[in-house]
Amino acid sequence: MERNCQVLWKECLNVIRDNVSDNVFNTWFIPIIPLELKKLELTIQVPSQFFYEYLEEHYADLIHATLKRVIGQGTILNYRVIVDNSSKSHTTLQSEKIGILSAEKKASKGLHKAPGTLEQQEFTWNANLNSKQGFGNFFEGISNKLARTVAEAIAENPGKTTFNPLFVHGGSGVGKTHLCNAIGNRIRELHPEKKVLYISAHLFQVQFTNASRNNVSNDFLNFYQGIDVLIIDDIHEFAGKEKTQQTYYHIFNHLHQLGKQIILTSDKAPVNLQGLEERLITRMKWGMTAELQKPDIELRKKILSNKIKQDGLNISAEIVDFIAENVTEQVRDLEGIITSLVAYSLVYNREIDLPLAQRVINQTVRLEKKQITLEKIQDIVCKYFEIDMDLVHSKSRKREIVQARHVAMFLSKKYTSLSYAHIGNMIGKRDHATVLHAVKAIQDALDTNKSFQLTMKDIETLLKK
Repeated sequence: MERNCQVLWKECLNVIRDNVSDNVFNTWFIPIIPLELKKLELTIQVPSQFFYEYLEEHYADLIHATLKRVIGQGTILNYRVIVDNSSKSHTTLQSEKIGILSAEKKASKGLHKAPGTLEQQEFTWNANLNSKQGFGNFFEGISNKLARTVAEAIAENPGKTTFNPLFVHGGSGVGKTHLCNAIGNRIRELHPEKKVLYISAHLFQVQFTNASRNNVSNDFLNFYQGIDVLIIDDIHEFAGKEKTQQTYYHIFNHLHQLGKQIILTSDKAPVNLQGLEERLITRMKWGMTAELQKPDIELRKKILSNKIKQDGLNISAEIVDFIAENVTEQVRDLEGIITSLVAYSLVYNREIDLPLAQRVINQTVRLEKKQITLEKIQDIVCKYFEIDMDLVHSKSRKREIVQARHVAMFLSKKYTSLSYAHIGNMIGKRDHATVLHAVKAIQDALDTNKSFQLTMKDIETLLKK
């Protein structure tokens, strides 16, 4: 008896729902329509080419694993892609991804088994890098300038700079993993003979446990001591794992003494790490420690503009500004917002407008009363006076630039809790005395000049919107 396509797809959705967030499930899986199942060939309908490409890029492995579980091994997946909504014209495409088999083949190459359990000649070296994460799409801003500059220097001469090890720390979603992959990919371009390996601390721990269980700990150690560039992400996850730390300590010493490059990331600076041996923490501080901070508003706009251009979209500057002002924590949130906007626009046949942006953002971050930040103050002041922000930060003494600079300093002191010294440092690297002078000058103007009072009132109205 032929199995019911709709019933089986519903079973698939039940599995998928347990493996993705509600937002992802509602955006990317609810719109899918199961059409037919002939033997082991399933055809589903998706609303657009972009939708098909996004599913293939991000969720193909999950879909194929689910089909294998629910329908059976060897299930073929076809997409009927709607090309024109008005005429309902479509094209049929077969899934290009191998899905779950790709993960199994990758494991057979040795990376996800305890290294050393396979003979070296049995597999091609797998650096485990994300080829899509490079310096070309890692945009520079105040928040990441130091880390990026150091990273590029390391990529040019791995192990030959004073930045060894490189320890990058920062909160979730600020770009640590992207920067690591960018370094690794650049090294592989410039130094193809070098063995580069990117690995999460969690996977390192799993490999070590497997090696110990299988009595091949020496093979594990030899494997890692033969690497030229070792990148370990989220090193803080070694906390409390004494045997793993001991093994890593020997690997670190061996690689460092041979001039091999070591790159580590964590959510905290070395001095704030807990549960790690002091000798490890000491070694983490031998080279360069760089922090990745939350992206400032200009960097957020760069990231959004690139994502929009990359996807061939048409989104107004007003919406880009709105997203940049409200999504402030993580880089990945910014890209996710654009993807969700496109999905909603396609599925519901809606123009990407401000109300839609507000709706999508509300599902990702909490929209609260806008906080008036130093970044926002500078942005509003520069737009109001039609002056480039670089000029406000410059040493220019032109009257209109000095006025804008003083207004920004005055409002920063009024609306934030920042010190005079911090405000000065963020606005052109001035000292606290300069900010004191600016605040007094603006206050004097407010006390004596009615026209200037109206100007300041207009600016403060814009700040509070």
